[in-house]
Formats: sequence, structure tokens, C-alpha cells
Amino acid sequence: MKIKAIALLSGGLDSIIAAKLVKEQGIDVVALHFDNHFSVSSEKQKQILLNKISKQLGIRVENKVLDENYLSIIKNPKHGFGKNLNPCIDCRIYILKKAKEYMDKIGAFFIITGEVLGQRPMSQHRKALFNVERESGLEGLVLRPLSAQLFPETIPEKKRWVKRDNLLSISGRSRKVQLEFANKYKIENYFWAGGGCLLTDSGFSRRLQDIIKKDQFNLDNIELLKVGRHFRFNPDFKFIVGRDESENKKMESLKREDDFIFRPLDKPGPTGLGRGKMNEPIKNLCTTIIARYSSTKDKIKVNIINHKKKVDETVTATKPENNKYRAYMI
Repeated sequence: MKIKAIALLSGGLDSIIAAKLVKEQGIDVVALHFDNHFSVSSEKQKQILLNKISKQLGIRVENKVLDENYLSIIKNPKHGFGKNLNPCIDCRIYILKKAKEYMDKIGAFFIITGEVLGQRPMSQHRKALFNVERESGLEGLVLRPLSAQLFPETIPEKKRWVKRDNLLSISGRSRKVQLEFANKYKIENYFWAGGGCLLTDSGFSRRLQDIIKKDQFNLDNIELLKVGRHFRFNPDFKFIVGRDESENKKMESLKREDDFIFRPLDKPGPTGLGRGKMNEPIKNLCTTIIARYSSTKDKIKVNIINHKKKVDETVTATKPENNKYRAYMI
């Protein structure tokens, strides 16, 4: 009987090596990558890299996008947050439950993860790892090949589906052993260490906390958090300024019909996106900020458009003489 397993693939080196170690034992490994909407990389970048990882491992990689139900654990995680707005334990439980559903669907026998004992202070100490396993309904069925010899035998080991002697005993934050295996297996394509989750970033967490407090926490607004400089003028209006051409284009692609778009006309400068109720003082402040981040030394013409409100006007903005506008930056 061919034994099948599901490997949780973050795209980081640890999860790649974990899948590789088990596949080498003759197990039919299918990899699952879960997109939680908080990745540093774009969808296109991730898919290109996942395709490369699939090719170098010789296994199928399924990319699953988590729905809006996932967002509820960020607002009120049972096990709390890490240093920022990262609910790592609750996130892990949610993902393992989703993996279990897929495991049952395709007739797989167990789950493989790239977790390393003691690598992350919140979610990868012994008690947390076992709590996650139990609460996800996978007690004894989660194999952690990189640290397996530091844990009691799992069901896959007891049933001799995998050989425990061929698994590892890595602990702590050093990546020396992983890099040695990367060299051995000629693994060249992988994501950053730590997975690149924006929920661990302090700046992103501040912006996320802002939309949660304003009851604007949805996938549409989350995408905007990933680009630009963010300003909150009042509870009803937010302004975002692009930092480069790619961010300008990204904001244009994310704009809604009722958003205000600010574009410099006569000099190079950033695109701005205003969301909410705009009045004359706010409009002036927005155009002043556009001037601040443009190439002008004095004045700049800014076109303001709102399709829903049929707004299309051009105003002249002056570069601010001080940094008072920074008080509004999130």
C-alpha cells in the first residue's frame, strides 16, 4: 500500500527540507501552501517560486487561499498575539484544520511540517506544538522531520511508515544544519527565513490595528495596507501615497469607484488614494502631501478624480514648510 502524506509548505527552507526528507523514504508527498493574505510577496511572485519549488522537489504543490473566515482569528485570537499582531498559535491551528480536511479528502495518512523545536518563541516551544496538534484534531499525526528525534514517536513512526533514524534532531534558531541540507540537495529556490508574514511587522501591524478599530477590516482594505505611506486624518478619511511607480500602479488597480485619486500633472510625483468623506481642508492636506513627496521645490498641479461623485478638478499645491503632516501618519 502506497502511503500518502500532506506537507505544509510555507515556501521557506525548513518546510522544503521536511518534505524532501519524507519523500526520500518513498512516501507519496503532496504539498499544501496556504495564502493567508499577509505575505510580503505578490501573488505572481509566490506562484512563480512555488512552481520552482514543486519542480525541484518533484512533488505537486497545491496553493490554497484562505477565505475571510480566517480574519476572525486576527481580531480575537484565543491564544493571543506575538510581539505584533501575529496570532501564530491560532493561525497554526486554523491551517492544520484546513490541512486535515484536505488530508481526509485525498486519503492521506499524516501531516508533515517544517517546524523546529525552539525556533520561534511563541509557537514552536514544546507545549505550544502539542496544543496546536491536539486542538486541530491531529494528535499523533503531525510529523516534524527536522526535530522528530526530540519528540515522542508519532503514529507514522510507530507504524513504520517512516524511519525515525532518517529524521533529524534540530533545535533552536541556528540555520546551519538546514543550509547544509540545502547545499546537499541543491535547493536554490525558497522564501525568506520566517515565511515573510506581514503580521510580524510592527509598521504593518499599526496600519492593521487602525482599520480594525475603524471597523474597516476586510480583504479589500488589507491589500491597500501593503502599499504606500498611510495617513489617517479622522475616523472617516484615510489617505495613501505611493512610494514608487509600482506602488502607484498597485493603488490604481485597487481603487474603488468612490475613492479619490490624486495624480500630479506637471512634475513627477506619487499617486494618492483617498478613501472616505473628504472636505476642503482634507483635500488641501492631501495635495500638500503629494507636493511633499514629489520632485517639486515649490508648487505642483494635482488632478483629483472621483468617478462616483463625478469629481474631476485640478488644484495647485505647495510643498509644506514643516513636518506637521507627519502627525497623521500611521
